[in-house]
This record gives sequence, C-alpha cells and structure tokens, in this order.
Amino acid sequence: MFYASMFFQYAGQYMKTRLQYRADLVVELFSDLLSQAVNFIFILVVFGHTSLLNGWSRDEIIFIYGFFLVPYALFSAFFNIWDFNERYIVKGELDRILTRPIHSLFQIILERLELEGLFGAITGIAIMVYAGSRLGIELSWADPLLFLLFVAGGALIYGGVFVMLACISFWADAKTSIMPMMYNIGNYGRYPVDIYNKVIRFVLTWILPFAFVGVYPAAWFLRKEEWYVYAFLTPVMGILFFVLSVFLWNEGVKKYRGAGN
Repeated sequence: MFYASMFFQYAGQYMKTRLQYRADLVVELFSDLLSQAVNFIFILVVFGHTSLLNGWSRDEIIFIYGFFLVPYALFSAFFNIWDFNERYIVKGELDRILTRPIHSLFQIILERLELEGLFGAITGIAIMVYAGSRLGIELSWADPLLFLLFVAGGALIYGGVFVMLACISFWADAKTSIMPMMYNIGNYGRYPVDIYNKVIRFVLTWILPFAFVGVYPAAWFLRKEEWYVYAFLTPVMGILFFVLSVFLWNEGVKKYRGAGN
C-alpha cells in the first residue's frame, strides 16, 4: 500500500506539471502519433509490392504492430532509464536516491515517469481493432484477460532488458551507452520472427526476447496454433527477465561507491 500510495502521488504531481504546459504536451502527443503513423505507412508500402510476407498477410502484420504498441507504451511510460548512466552515476544523483527509505529502482521509475506515453496504447488498440475487423477475428470470453496478461508480460520483458542494461553502469561508469542500439533492436519484435534468419530468431526469442512483446502473444489472437506455446510463455519470460533485472540492480547498488569529488 505504501508503494501504491507513492506511485499515485508521483503520478498526480507529474500530471500537474505537464498540464502547466499544455501546448508542449499536445505537440509531444502529435509527434508520437506521427512516428507511429510513419511505421504504419511503411507496412502499407511494403505490401504495396507483395501480397504476402513469408506467409503473413498485410492485415496480420498490422495487427502484430498494433499489439506491439500496447506493451511498448507501458514501457515508455514507466521505464525511462535510457540516461541512467549519465544522470545517476556520472552526475552522482544516485547518492540522493539511496538516502530515502524506498527501493532505489522504484524511486527512479517514479522520477522518470512519462505518462503521456500511454497514449500509444490507445493507438495500438485502435490499429488492432482495424486489422482484427478485416481479418474477421472473433474473441472468446478469455481473450480480454489473456490480452492483459500478455501485455503485462511484454512490458516486463522490455523493462527487464533495459534495467539490466542500466545495471552495467554500476560496474562500468563511462558515458558511452548501448541503449540507443538496443532500442533499434527492440523494433524487430514488431514483425514476425520467421522472416529473419535462424540466428536473429534465436536472439529475439531467448537472448533479447523482444519477439514476446509483439509477434508471439499476437499469434494467439491470430489463431496461429503453432505458436501458442510461445504466446503463453510471454508472462513467464516477463517475470523471469524482470526478477533477474531487479536482482542485478540490487547487486549493482552494493557495488556503487558514489560519484567522488
């Protein structure tokens, strides 16, 4: 309850701050929408030259892209730790964090909230509804619950991977970062993994499991029975990677010795 109370207090203060500059908020939302539209148009352009992509139709890939946007929106809203190295390690702000009686990772997540990122989930659901209606997808009573479970698993996978990357800073505090490269790799999860070669498919499934953010859970709703097992592994992989990331974080904090003088 204490952690829940802290979250809602931080979220309330964050929204008050953002609403002080409404024009800036609108521009940011429009920018995010434009970025998603560009990716959507890219899919349409690709299928302007072919009817199938390794057996996948245009509407199926659009559906996968829409699903991907939902857990990615949760990740974007709550795990903005791309500048953790420079801000908290190099500049020493982690010293301030560690003086408070609350878990350090949770504090940093609260400080770096970007709740407007949740708007991407609305866009993703709208794209899924559009593609699903064209595909004639019929939902069972359990599908909404499974959707929430898969989305939570996908968001935890993204969060776990990037928290683990941030943990590198506890052992190597140089300003260089592989975060931007990893963001680009994560985008591969928005397309069917069987269009890639076996090495990339293995990496996206078991090493950097971004395929569990998009194509694998979406396969359940597309009734791709050969991938049902992977779909139900999504929450398992999410919990596994996030628990591992928290463990590495706690070990890294023990190694932290401050920014010096």
